[in-house]
Amino acid sequence: MSASIGGKCAGLVADIQEIGRRLHNKGFVAANNGTISVRLGADRFLITASGVSKGYLTAEDLVVIDGDGRVLEGEAKPSSEYRMHLGIYREREDVHAVVHAHPPTATAFTVAGLSMMDPVLPEMVVFLGGVPTVPFAVPGTEDLSEKIRPYLAKHDALLLENNGAVTIGSQLFEAYYRMESVEMTAQIRCIARGLGEERKLSRDEVRQLIASRTAFQLTGRHPGQDLLKPGIIEPTEKSKEPGEGSPEVLGLYLDYL
Repeated sequence: MSASIGGKCAGLVADIQEIGRRLHNKGFVAANNGTISVRLGADRFLITASGVSKGYLTAEDLVVIDGDGRVLEGEAKPSSEYRMHLGIYREREDVHAVVHAHPPTATAFTVAGLSMMDPVLPEMVVFLGGVPTVPFAVPGTEDLSEKIRPYLAKHDALLLENNGAVTIGSQLFEAYYRMESVEMTAQIRCIARGLGEERKLSRDEVRQLIASRTAFQLTGRHPGQDLLKPGIIEPTEKSKEPGEGSPEVLGLYLDYL
């Protein structure tokens, strides 16, 4: 990367390096897979290069590209997944960062054909709603970008069938933390399935959790009432004591998170 861009984007370069290290250390990426990018401004995007380990990124492992994928600054070749990243930025002007990785448990859910839209954990319902699976497309193709596009209106985290996950945000660490949340949810659900049957949250519980987003002014896209559609929530509802799930209780829960 040129010295001028390295100077202007020093903070972003450092953030990408840190996120790359975290992805690598947590086992969310292996070898050279995964991609991290950030929007710099109008038609300028900083993205990791092709064929580099995300755990050991240097400034030379990043390039600046335009909205067509042409390299504007830097000597390396951009990641083969640049089309997916650019497609997301085109569809969502509010998105300023994209993280693609292969978190093992979440990826295994797609390989096994299991859904992560089921409302099981309160924090997932509140913050992301759920994580739908995008049907398989060959990585690095425009086909993958097109298959992702319909999901972006209501979701900030997506599973890619047999190809990991992609999370987005208004800034780099928001996108990264969503990746952590996706994998943690998958791990808990996998353990629960090994111990016995998962208990889905009831319709009333999900309704209260969705309502808490407005009360606490949470941002980002969310499927909202789609989570209440038949087939996602079991028809039986667990009875509640008066006051259970109230805004005050939810407030204490969100403060803890």
